[in-house]
Amino acid sequence: MDEVSATGEVAVIGLGGMGRAIARNLVRAGHRTVVWNRSAGPAEELARDGAHRAASVSEALRCPVVFSVLSDDAAFTETFLDSGVLARARPGTVHVNVATVSVELCRRAAEAHAGHGIGYVAAPVFGRVSVAEAGALNVLAAGRPELLDLVQPFLDVIGSRTWRLGERPEQAGTAKVLGNYLIACAIQSLGEAVSVAEAAGTDPEQFVELLASTLFPGPVYAGYGSMIARRTYRPAGFTALLGRKDLRLALDAAADRSVPLPFGDLLADVFDRTIADGRAADDWAVIAERQPR
Repeated sequence: MDEVSATGEVAVIGLGGMGRAIARNLVRAGHRTVVWNRSAGPAEELARDGAHRAASVSEALRCPVVFSVLSDDAAFTETFLDSGVLARARPGTVHVNVATVSVELCRRAAEAHAGHGIGYVAAPVFGRVSVAEAGALNVLAAGRPELLDLVQPFLDVIGSRTWRLGERPEQAGTAKVLGNYLIACAIQSLGEAVSVAEAAGTDPEQFVELLASTLFPGPVYAGYGSMIARRTYRPAGFTALLGRKDLRLALDAAADRSVPLPFGDLLADVFDRTIADGRAADDWAVIAERQPR
């Protein structure tokens, strides 16, 4: 692969809430930021903030560093692996995939990029859109060390810390889906505990505050516990539909290593029934309203 230096030019492909926040922070940090999105609106919005619109994914891939923030395996595969754009990419480009995708896709993507002389880094993140807007994401990065060194200046803009987890992209992918699996477990157990406390006459919000201030400090118990105590699941920061997708990615990752996740199987049923009830667009904390069978 041709040597590339971080010149300050970077592209962002996929401009949902997370992608827009990342692109906007890169613009504000002084990087020449090229953006592309399937629908024009988000790109036009960022252009008003100083970004440069690309007419196509191929044009964006002419930048030395490209971030992508697409919704799932299917969107990533369609955009990069089945479209032929990698064959037309700038030699030596480094592609940083911020999205949560399957471990199997991490492997396939790394192989496909290497076949075209393109670097590939998996860099999924912990943090909601509000955290991304503050440039305070935790970045879970894996890839060849020289590629991580090259893209680190950009990662420093979007996150408060980069966790280097290994040289194989699937190492970061595995860590991300397992982290989300643990959040789902916490949501479910929180829902059970809040239900019992409330039935006993304890104020649910005070109970959650107690837990988050003593035994379980941090954003998971405080944030999701508040939603559960108040039964307010919209607007969704992360939908039940996306939660089910990530849970199944964790189950697949465990199966790939022949490690059972028995509680994960129970959670899969909870998610499926929650979505069947018409709650797919609610925040995934809504699974607290459903108990395992």
